[in-house]
Amino acid sequence: MDFLLLIKAAVMGLVEGATEFLPVSSTGHLILAGDLMNFMDHDKRGVFEVAIQLGAILAVVWEYRTRFVSTFAGLGRDPIANRLIINLAIAFLPLAILGLLFGDVIKENLFKPVPVAIAFILGAFVILWAEKRQHTITIPTVDDIKPLDALKLGLAQAVALIPGTSRSGATIIGGLFFGLSRQAAAEFSFFLAVPTLGIASIYSMYKARDLLSFDDIGAWIVGFVFSFISAMIAVRALIRYVSHHDFTVFAWYRIAFGVIVLITAYTGLVEWTVH
Repeated sequence: MDFLLLIKAAVMGLVEGATEFLPVSSTGHLILAGDLMNFMDHDKRGVFEVAIQLGAILAVVWEYRTRFVSTFAGLGRDPIANRLIINLAIAFLPLAILGLLFGDVIKENLFKPVPVAIAFILGAFVILWAEKRQHTITIPTVDDIKPLDALKLGLAQAVALIPGTSRSGATIIGGLFFGLSRQAAAEFSFFLAVPTLGIASIYSMYKARDLLSFDDIGAWIVGFVFSFISAMIAVRALIRYVSHHDFTVFAWYRIAFGVIVLITAYTGLVEWTVH
């Protein structure tokens, strides 16, 4: 196994886990990191990125294992457990439907560094707008979310079909607009990631099964493990962070990151690939 490939796989795993649940777009970071490192060919890289998402998902399942176990154990008997599952199903549908309808077109035209950079910057201004508004909390916890609220959050999440937008960012910031507390918005985004990313990952890997190769298993394992570890750290850090801070710092980070990509692309300092 190529040692340099394993190093690159570890970096990709760290990037995936660290950014998947923050409002900064893991897809955008993976596109840019993969380009900088010339990591795998385009098709194989896409399958790899899908696979290591499962590591990040597992981190959420492990971190909230008590909640997940109690929810499934209480299905049919516990109204709170029933409501959470129903809400997750409702919130999952918009992205699933729109992804099936427009996913291929979006991948063909927008999965490129410059469109991602523009989405980074536009998303930052949405975050700044959300934080500047009066934030009245009407939904303090995940258990207070109603089905209509879940549908609104699902529609917000669907915006993340545009690479560089951020699935977690769209859900969390949408939650702020809809009256969720920062912690409730973040936690619902975590929970929603499990069916959304889990089903999407399995479906994408099935479609690309011809690209799966035992020769790549080492890189996959390394990426998966590093994704799990960094996602665990990121989830815990974000929950602590939102207890005392807003999301403005992520907006400024997005602007700086997007501007750097645009400048390097325009000047030719970095030769970004076109997928």
